[in-house]
This record gives sequence, structure tokens and C-alpha cells, in this order.
Amino acid sequence: MYIMKKELIILREKMQSYGFDAYMIPTSDFHQSEYVHDHFKCREYISGFTGSAGTLVVTIDEARLWTDGRYFLQAAAQLEGSGIRLMKMGVEGVPTIVEYLEDVLDDDSILAFDGRVCTPKDIPDDKFNMVTECDLVGEIWYDRPVIEPSKIYSLPISVTGESHDYKLSRLREALADHNADYCILSSLDEIAWLYNLRGDDVKHTPVFFAYALISAEEDRLYVMDESLEETFRYDTFLDDLMLLPPGNLLIDKDNASYAILDSLPEDMEIISCESPVAAMKAIKNDAEIASTKKAHLKDGAAMIEFLCWLKKTTAENSRSDDENAVMQITELYASAKLEECRRKQDGFKDLSFETISAYGSNGAIVHYSATEETNKVLGPEGFYLVDSGGQYEDGTTDITRTVALGPLTDEMKLHYTTVLKSHIALCTAEFQPGTTGAELDEMTRELLRKIGLDYNHGTGHGVGHLLGCHEGPQSISPRDKTHAILPGMINSDEPGVYIEGKYGIRLENEILCIEKEGLYGFEPLTFCPFDKDAILPELLTDTEREWLNDYHRQVYEKISPLVDEETKQWLKEASRSL
Repeated sequence: MYIMKKELIILREKMQSYGFDAYMIPTSDFHQSEYVHDHFKCREYISGFTGSAGTLVVTIDEARLWTDGRYFLQAAAQLEGSGIRLMKMGVEGVPTIVEYLEDVLDDDSILAFDGRVCTPKDIPDDKFNMVTECDLVGEIWYDRPVIEPSKIYSLPISVTGESHDYKLSRLREALADHNADYCILSSLDEIAWLYNLRGDDVKHTPVFFAYALISAEEDRLYVMDESLEETFRYDTFLDDLMLLPPGNLLIDKDNASYAILDSLPEDMEIISCESPVAAMKAIKNDAEIASTKKAHLKDGAAMIEFLCWLKKTTAENSRSDDENAVMQITELYASAKLEECRRKQDGFKDLSFETISAYGSNGAIVHYSATEETNKVLGPEGFYLVDSGGQYEDGTTDITRTVALGPLTDEMKLHYTTVLKSHIALCTAEFQPGTTGAELDEMTRELLRKIGLDYNHGTGHGVGHLLGCHEGPQSISPRDKTHAILPGMINSDEPGVYIEGKYGIRLENEILCIEKEGLYGFEPLTFCPFDKDAILPELLTDTEREWLNDYHRQVYEKISPLVDEETKQWLKEASRSL
């Protein structure tokens, strides 16, 4: 028996008052961002599910929430007793949102949603009777967080490598190639990259709420920060679209909101394709690469200081009873300690996402977020998984390490070693130009599949430059069969193993795609040792062992000058050759 959430009850009352048969609530904001300002967390407000991906559909009779494999365990726990049914995306037999709505709605039914946060990719515009101008959650969320626009600031050319004018000229060349008179940019990271500007409107992502309207003669930037010169008011953007003269407009229709599309004049010819800016910013220039390498050295120093502290403290705790323990380390305390280590680094600005600090069985929840209710005490045994990153004045970092806090079973060591071998397989891959992320993903999984294991997330994602930790258009995942991995792209390399109720293992570095004598390959950007206490050396091939020893040699050479003597001595042992 469950007690239905009161927010769900009130939402249904609103639906009935308007005559709506179904109401859809995605996770996104007006710009289809992955991570959103608290103002836009409508799905979380109604459902209680806090993951960064998911769509809630409420009908008069039931409610269902669709999310992907990263969040199956988390969503199941958070939705328990809510009256909302979990729909596991990608699992055989689970209908898509459209299939479900086609089944439960008839020709006279009305589907409603807030068209400012939904796109045709979320729900096709030719399937249902739709009302697209309805923010029902906004009508019932009385203490909804307010957006306070941040101060927008510019980045130096030493960090960006290209001026705004030069980037704009490249974009206009792309528009000419498409015979387009206009281009609309609504993705916050694309706008921030194009203008070499950053802000603080979204937690952990240095972007600002904005739209951009580009033509051959003019580029208009619409922002909330009214102190920024030569810009237009954010809230006038949709009205200005209605006044555009006829022409050809390039826009990524799949990622453009219904509100934008509905504001375009009827005689506007739409050229729907992926934004040229997405591909431009995915391939980092020499200055961006040099800059982000500096950020990774700082982040490596912070991570290694943290790991030294963690290993030594848990070892000391294991030699004493509970009353005489050096200190009780919890998941939340460890997360705070790691943030403290990062904040010591020169040029640190923020975390790049909420740290995943997970001990034991919590590590099996792919995107676990520790709370006071779930906050485990780290014991002197088993695995601790920490996935974290930082935003520095030089760039964005993302790293995952799984740490042995004490004795491990043979199975745990087997799983850790196989994940490491999979990680090495991707990092050392050499491949033909034109190879897609899906092909590299398939190759990376082979060793784990041989022992009957796999992981329910992609192997790698693009990483922005002082922007979002997750960046497209490319990814190393089964879904991306269209984008080739190209030199200059930065991706993550993060295979894993998740044993429900026991532990999780994930090992992640950022890697840079480079040319290798007519082929493409990778070099690591992240420098932090893997845990030798968890490795079965006999399972490594000579090539894998050579790579690991060389990598650890580089870790010591690059990071040891940046840490104190105690940490340096710990690192010397942690990076010693196998």
C-alpha cells in the first residue's frame, strides 16, 4: 500500500479543471540543458526522483516515469510508495513514452505540457491533440525557486584560443554552406563558447541563460544580465522571432523548444540540422588543449592528496576499535574533503557536477547521490567509488576512481582488474578515421562480456572546455552510430561493473583523440594512480602492464612536484611499477 504524493494529487486536480487527459514533465529547461537550475526541477518536485534524466507522464488514472539505466536503482528507491511507476528505458518490453500515450489516449484526448521545455524530439507534433502553452507545475509550486541572473564575464584568448569574431566567421561560413539566412542558438554551452563568455546561472556549469540569433549582417545575444553591453533582453527573444523577415533559418529542430518553433513566422523556411557550433566546439584548438592540460594537473594533485588522506585514515582506523578510531569517515564527509582539496588549487572555480561518493552497495547505483538518509560510514574493507570533477580557470575535469579500503574478495579483484583492462583497451585503441563512438564502445565492452558482465551506461562522453562536463555531439556509446571520433575531441573513458546490493567499480580518465601515423588514437589527460591493491597482476598482458607502468610513471613525474612531502611519498609507492 502507498500514500500518493500530495503534489501528484494536486496536479491531477489541475489537469481535470483544464480538461487535460495527460500531462508530460521532462527534466529540461528552456534550453534543453542536462543540468538545470532549481527553478526548472518540476519533474523532481512532482515525483521526488532527483536524477538528472527522466520524463514523468501523468494521466488521470496513473503516473509513470521513464529514465535510463544509470538511474534504475535510484529511481526505484525514490519512487517507492509515490504512486508513480518506473519505466526502464531501453529494456525489452518497456514501451516508449509515445507508444504508451498512443495506447492510453484516444482521438479526443488532450496531452498538455510546457512547450518552453519540450521539443519535437520529446514528443512528435503530429501524434496527439496537444496544448503546448501550459505550465501546470508552475501554478501549484508556490515556493518555486527564483532565477537570479549571474554576472557574465569574458575569457582570455589564452584560454579560448579563438576570438568571438573568428568563431562567428566560421559559423557564418557554415550558414552559407547551408544556404541559410539565419541561425538560432538555444543551447547554453554553444552560446557561451561562441561568445567566449561564461556565467553562473546553472550550478556547477559556468553558463548563463541566453539565446542567440545570427545572420550574415548581425548577431544578437539575448541575456538576463542587463549590465552586459550590446545585448538584448532575454524575455524579448520569442517576440523578436515573430518579426523576422522571410528567409531560410537553420535550427536543430530536435533540440529547439515548441515555444521557439511556434514563434517563427509561417513563411520562414526551416533548415533542420545539427548546430554547426556543436561540432566546432567539440574539436578543441591548441590553446584549449594546453589550457585543459593545466587544469588536469591541478585536479590530479587534489585527487592524489585526497586518496592519500583516505587510504591512510582508513588504514589507521582498521588498526583501532570504533571508540579509538582516528575519525569516522562517511560518504558525505569524504565528498566534502575532496572538495576541500580541490579548493586549495589555484584557479579553482567550482565542482563540475555533484560528487558521487559511494561506499559498498551504494556504488552499484551508477549516479548515486549521498543524502543524510543514505550516508554510509566507510569501513576498512571493500570498495569506495568516487566520481567527481572540477571547474578551473583553465578547463573542466571529470575523474572516477574506485578505491580498496581494506580486504577484497577474489571476485572483487577480478572485476576491478577486468574494468581496468577495458579502460586500457579504449585508451590504447588505434582506429581508422571515420570510426564512430558506437564502434569504440563495442570494442571496450568485449573483455567484460567474456566474463559475463556489462554496464548500463555509455563508455564515454564528450567534455566541454570550461563548460558542461557532458558535451556532445559525439559520445562513445551504443547510441552514437553517426559521429566519428576526431582529433581534438576530449572524451571520457569509463567502463564499469555494478553488482546490485554489493559494490560498484568505475575507472574514468579524460582522453584526447590524437593522430597516430595515419590512424587515430588517444592520450590520457587525467593523471591519478589506479589502486594496485585491487589489481590481479597475473591477469594483465605484457602490453597492459607496460601501459599501466608507463602511465603511473607519468603520474608521479607530473604530479609529485605539486603536492606536499607526505603525499609525494604516498604517491611514490602508489605509482610504483608492477
